[in-house]
Amino acid sequence: MVGGSDVPGGRRKRSRRAGRPVWLWPSLLALVVTSTGVGYAQPWRDELATWSAATRPLPDLARLAATVDATVAPYYLLLHGWVAVFGDSVTALRAPSVLAVTGAAGLTAVLGERLFGTRAGRLGGLLFAVLPSTSRYGQEARPYALATLLAVAATVLLVTALRRPGRGRWAAYAAVVTALGLTHLVALTLLAAHALAVRGAVRRWLLALVPAALVAVPLALLARRQQSRQLSWVDPARLGDLAGLPGSLTASAVVGGMVVGLAVVGAASSGSGGGPLETPARGWGWIMLAAVAAPAALLFVAGLVTAVWVPRYLVFTTPFLCLPAGALLASVRPVPALAVVGLTAALGAPAQLDLRRTHDWPRTAQVDYRAAARIVAAGQRPGDGVVYGSRDGFLFLDLGLAFHLGDGRPRDVLAARDPRRAGDLRATECERPARCLAEVDRVWLVVAGDRADPVAALPTANREALDGFSPTGRWTVPGITVALLARAG
Repeated sequence: MVGGSDVPGGRRKRSRRAGRPVWLWPSLLALVVTSTGVGYAQPWRDELATWSAATRPLPDLARLAATVDATVAPYYLLLHGWVAVFGDSVTALRAPSVLAVTGAAGLTAVLGERLFGTRAGRLGGLLFAVLPSTSRYGQEARPYALATLLAVAATVLLVTALRRPGRGRWAAYAAVVTALGLTHLVALTLLAAHALAVRGAVRRWLLALVPAALVAVPLALLARRQQSRQLSWVDPARLGDLAGLPGSLTASAVVGGMVVGLAVVGAASSGSGGGPLETPARGWGWIMLAAVAAPAALLFVAGLVTAVWVPRYLVFTTPFLCLPAGALLASVRPVPALAVVGLTAALGAPAQLDLRRTHDWPRTAQVDYRAAARIVAAGQRPGDGVVYGSRDGFLFLDLGLAFHLGDGRPRDVLAARDPRRAGDLRATECERPARCLAEVDRVWLVVAGDRADPVAALPTANREALDGFSPTGRWTVPGITVALLARAG
């Protein structure tokens, strides 16, 4: 039972007197775990898209948002400013996500303190800090970590506004919910769980959602027009997908099953004393579970009729899974409770090590852009050109070489318009490949997969344009074949 000396008010007073705020240890643990090895795994294809967008001039970034990736454009804009100050190294690109999950761990503890008591909040925050998914998305230059931070912040502000209503508190909630929608549209499904908590404050709550609606609706309409390009790779949702959701949310099937079990038992067994409102702790436990289940159900139903069912889009819900689990752990003595947190960390260790090796998903589809770039860098000569395989997919081979080689890479001889001028993530190729290759004597060919004949992987027109070239070397690295071709004679 969550009760006794662990009621929120008394425990918070003692915590403040001791000078140890509830968020301190969860934040420090998340920072240490997530920042460890942050720059080791090379950027995968989604992060290459982030780098390409964030390093463009603002007019080019606006053109990209109008063409593709509108829902991620606010994040790209934020990272554009960050890169201008801190650079575009792997660590610099991922640092905002590290900071975001650090803040999310601390706010998870604060939310847990207000709903279930100090020990429950601290343990929930620690549990969140050691999840493999916290490191996975805390070490990724994508908006999921920031969305997680804003989702927890919005919930903390909702609880605050319900406890002590005031225009300033509701305005703060409205601002954070709007930022949440700008960061990750899918995360607005969290509002379905918030609706369960507002009760007598429905009118104020709905009024606070107006700014988010004014921003999210136009963004959603624009994203809808871009969906066929952005999510063409997404399969329809299947009922069997739900069984793997805990593992998807935590980046480890065994950790996911364990945390879900703790959370369900914790929600069912939370005591009647609890949060800052009249709602019993047990009620808040179920609301926290609803903050996981409702977004998952809404996204799954949408995924039955359109291509949106991507489980990682729901990673912002993981803090709410940890809080009922923290409430359960708070009902036992500190040593066994911390032992469970340690066991969670140990069970997730293989996933933690794996994600620091590669961010590609699935792991068997690793694409080693860095190794391919090293091969080209070691053998290239002035005047060399480079030709890429089909640009219709999402491997972004050209962005991979551009990231690792910078301006020193061979010229993309078939690119009539580079991605910036095309307002896209892909270059537009020239209509007459043979003419574009006329002044090049050596060509580096970079194609996806392990290809014994990499030229055969090219579109017909490009393949015919290379008839006058002969292969002089071929190398394979995970996910990529590199070949060097020289003009005959």
